[in-house]
Amino acid sequence: MKVSHRSRRLISIIAFVVAVLGWIIINSSSYETEITSVEPLGVTSETPAENSALAVLEKLDIKGRAPKTGYARTEFYSSWPNIDGCSLRQIIIKREVGDSAVLDDNCNVVSGTFTESYTGNTMTFYQKSDFSSKIQIDHIVALSDAWQKGAQYQSKEERYQLATDPLNLIAVDSSANQQKSDGDAATWLPPNKLFRCQYVARQVSVKYKYHLWVTQAEHDAIYGILEKCPTEPAIGI
Repeated sequence: MKVSHRSRRLISIIAFVVAVLGWIIINSSSYETEITSVEPLGVTSETPAENSALAVLEKLDIKGRAPKTGYARTEFYSSWPNIDGCSLRQIIIKREVGDSAVLDDNCNVVSGTFTESYTGNTMTFYQKSDFSSKIQIDHIVALSDAWQKGAQYQSKEERYQLATDPLNLIAVDSSANQQKSDGDAATWLPPNKLFRCQYVARQVSVKYKYHLWVTQAEHDAIYGILEKCPTEPAIGI
């Protein structure tokens, strides 16, 4: 029986399709879907190191503020202590000013130039009175804030250690310090954005060291800074 031209063409097409399907089956491994690894929820390649400020932040309790009732600076300390004959205030100024600091015979810093942390401005001083009028020693964690977040329940000795710990002290521009007042990270951050990571990292470190808590707004504000610098270390932890 003769096969028509159309039939021969149909048979050829069917044979071609069968051949192609057979090749795909034999080489099916070439078409496997690439599966990328999926990390468990809460664990990512960006999970902060144990000693990072971001990791330590998550160890702090989150609570509301306690009443400010009973707060007074004297509940923490009455004056700067002397350490080896030098006022702690002058020791902190010397630390911030660094190698350019010139001291008198009584450990007072009388001149020097440094980049002030809160504003980022370069400040130059030529006499002791310049430091007295333009520089203040700030508590990174304000004492009033500490009082409302756990310190009022601690012993006076613990509060004294908090108030005089160099970790919690910094020499800064007086006007910037006045603007901060007793604010936490939710209400005030240094205008100098380059210092913000270190600033909140020190707040976290102080609060962890002295068993203080943070409010939810404060936690979120600190997290918002540290997620941009997740390797910023906690200090003294």
